[in-house]
Formats: sequence, C-alpha cells, structure tokens
Amino acid sequence: MSAEQNIAVFRRVIEEGFNKGNVEALDECFPPTYTEHQFDLPSTLEEFKGSIRYLRHTFADFSLTIEDIVADGDKVWARMSGRGTHSGEFMGRPPTGQPFTITVIDICRFEHGRIVEHWGVPDRFHLLAQLGFLPQRP
Repeated sequence: MSAEQNIAVFRRVIEEGFNKGNVEALDECFPPTYTEHQFDLPSTLEEFKGSIRYLRHTFADFSLTIEDIVADGDKVWARMSGRGTHSGEFMGRPPTGQPFTITVIDICRFEHGRIVEHWGVPDRFHLLAQLGFLPQRP
C-alpha cells in the first residue's frame, strides 16, 4: 500500500472511530491480532473499541483534530489535538464539566493497508491539570 493509502486508513480511524463513535468501521482498519504499545490500552480490537466508547462517554463532545501527519514506508506519524468536556466519572471522580485540549502523538505501522502496531502518547498530565485533578501552581 502507498503512504497516501495508509494515511487514508489512519484518518478513517480518527474520523469514524474517535470522532463519530462508529467503532465498527475499525474492523477494516485493524487485523484482530494487532499489537498495542500505548500504556494502559487493551491489546484486542474489541477491547480497543470499548476504550473508545468509554472515552466518548466520559468526555462529551470528544474529538481529535489531525494537526500534522507524515507517512514514510510502512509507518504513519501524527500530531493531534484532543478536545472534550469532562462529563462522566473519571478516575473515581465525578464529572467536572471542565473542557480540555491536549496533544496526542500517534505512530502506526501498516501491513497490507491495515494497522498492525500502534504507539500512542496522549498528554495525560495536561489533561489532569485542566480537569483540576492536580495541585495548582503557587
């Protein structure tokens, strides 16, 4: 597959799965045996779909915006902005109604037009600070 085709698959994961909540669209984008490297994400496609459902429930209006995307060979790198509002219980805490914006970095490796490995780095520390879960600066 070409770099452009891999980027199109990545964009579909973001738009359909994360932004629209159409997790069934991910079946065409990942083999059932893909490998997940991001901390605290499940290792099966069905569990990953559950994580997206939880994310969309816990953070109303959640969306990812691709700010930069690069493909080289069998890999796609993306820098994104994640936005939403804390609307459901998170880390044992009730909803705060706080909006947030964080940076997310993703790297995906492709085989035959499907994502076979994923590495992700969401700025969870910044998320916690914006939700008021961390001590404020003096």
